[in-house]
Amino acid sequence: MSGKLTYKESGVDTREAAALVGDIGTHVRRTQAQRQLFGAFGLFAAAYDLSDYKEPVMVTGCDGVGTKLELLLEHDLLEAAGKDLVAMSVNDILTTGGDPLLFLDYIGIAALDKPLITRLIAGMCDYLESCGCILAGGETAEMPGIVPEDVVELSGFCIGCCEKPDLIDPTQIQTGDVLIGYESDGPHANGWSLIRRVLAEHGDAFSREEIVELLAPTRLYDDVVRDIKLAGVKPKAMAHITGGGLPENLERLLPNHGADIQIPNWENAAMQKVFEFVDADDKFHTFNMGFGWVVIVSPDQVDAVLGSGPGGVKIGTITDASGVRVAMDA
Repeated sequence: MSGKLTYKESGVDTREAAALVGDIGTHVRRTQAQRQLFGAFGLFAAAYDLSDYKEPVMVTGCDGVGTKLELLLEHDLLEAAGKDLVAMSVNDILTTGGDPLLFLDYIGIAALDKPLITRLIAGMCDYLESCGCILAGGETAEMPGIVPEDVVELSGFCIGCCEKPDLIDPTQIQTGDVLIGYESDGPHANGWSLIRRVLAEHGDAFSREEIVELLAPTRLYDDVVRDIKLAGVKPKAMAHITGGGLPENLERLLPNHGADIQIPNWENAAMQKVFEFVDADDKFHTFNMGFGWVVIVSPDQVDAVLGSGPGGVKIGTITDASGVRVAMDA
């Protein structure tokens, strides 16, 4: 031995990191059942052949899991964290009318933890496999002294493609158009700074089972989009209801219109308990209130959309007045 320092002694094990690529290979291959990369996996950049598209328009998005990740790690729900990471970006791609093609992840960690990372990747691949999106690559960064030992940083990036005529165009929205909502599986990955504050101050009011219920992964809405396409309907807009709730996420689609929305009471016992400690008005601007996806269509398309997919319900109409007004059934 030379007595001089090695990279491993400084906290970074490049050989273990290289071995991890082989360990997750089975999961990666699951995401290539419907689509394949152009060239080999493992190059310094991923390539995808767009020649099957006539007029391709690229669409991109990136997101993370936010402060929800702290509780997912605390409750050992690593696969759920991977699903959240995928859904937050893939759902955004789906709103454009595009196909999610490639996904890349970034994992920042103090020291390589192969079982932990493999479980995160497994969760990602569960969702990617279901929507035909390839895990095309990513970055696992060991950062001792920068990332705390009990923390994992997660970011996800999705690249999709849409035929130009199929690109969703919200400028076509008119007064009288109808909003159809699709249920969420919980608060998804938004509003968790507020939920964590509630749990910090009123944690004795919540059981572990209720907290785990709150931590359900973000729903992936590819089934909804696929069924609507099969019904021959092109929506005027689709919204992924994330931070800001129904008002803010819909207002970005409605620069010249507004909407009146009436939603049923959210039958989620754990969230109802959270609401006991949250401002009555602020909750509408923080949480999805039971609807993680909204489709806007013309009145003559409503029946076709409601009959085409899982769980759609009419929740409102487009108005001339500006702003989105949300009311909940008593």
